[in-house]
Amino acid sequence: MPSRPIILGIVGDSAAGKTTLTRGIAQILGEDQVTAICTDDYHKYDRQQRKEMGISALHPDCNYLDIIEQHLELLREGRPILKPIYNHTSGTFDPPEYIKPNKFVIVEGLLGYSTAAARDCYDVMVYLAPPESLRAQWKIKRDTRKRGYTEDQVLDQLRQREPDSEAFIRPQRQWADVVVTFYPEDETDKNNDDLLLNVRLVLRPTIPHPDFTHILSDTGNHLGDAIRLGLDRDMGKPVDVLEIDGGATQEQVQELERILCSEVPFLGQFCSLEGNQDIGKVVGTTGETLQSYPLALTQLLITYHMLKAEKIADQLKAITF
Repeated sequence: MPSRPIILGIVGDSAAGKTTLTRGIAQILGEDQVTAICTDDYHKYDRQQRKEMGISALHPDCNYLDIIEQHLELLREGRPILKPIYNHTSGTFDPPEYIKPNKFVIVEGLLGYSTAAARDCYDVMVYLAPPESLRAQWKIKRDTRKRGYTEDQVLDQLRQREPDSEAFIRPQRQWADVVVTFYPEDETDKNNDDLLLNVRLVLRPTIPHPDFTHILSDTGNHLGDAIRLGLDRDMGKPVDVLEIDGGATQEQVQELERILCSEVPFLGQFCSLEGNQDIGKVVGTTGETLQSYPLALTQLLITYHMLKAEKIADQLKAITF
């Protein structure tokens, strides 16, 4: 019998980069191996109804959290679901979709960690926390280009949603195993190039992370200032923090890749070291496709944890049977 699916959660506010990260990881693992689910499909009300009721899509009362729990439990057991579909372009609902879980399941959305029953279904939990100024830029770009809004409408929506973001979205950060923050060197620059964004990875001790200390210790860091490992506190709890600058060189990044790829069997095939051209791809400001090393390492770290969880699940299954 095959092992159960491995479930990754990716939670963050609107336009925090959830779908971009989901697609990137699916491309690395192989899209035929990944089932992607968006919890935004579980809204109770369409866009017009929310407007009339004065409720935002970020509020738990606007979402079928109980059905999300049920579907996560079914997916974890390897069973299919009939998933609703919310159409972000029209603001209405399309016919539901029959979904069978593949080897890996990625569940991204606004409220994926809002209940204990849902959290129990994930193997790995990631939270995206870009600076609010950068998230606003991303949301304006996305909603004006793809969803038919004007810039003023997007800004007004951000202001109206802020209380719900503070009350219901950001507190979910506490449950994440990895907190991912892409940020520009200069947050006052409104023309940031996504290719040059730095990344700050908060690594909580809720799951075992790769051991970077022997090449990133205070006494032995030979990777320069572009890659840093330190200790900090996040939401009052001690954490490791790995920071990678957008200007990190290929040689510096590949040292970290070697550590990841040496610890988990079969991870090496996903590394850029082995010629993987899909990892860390970003569309530049002029439309060309380029590679972001901070994004590549973020994708690889999350893939590492998914394969690690798969290995543990296989070991538990062997013990059980």
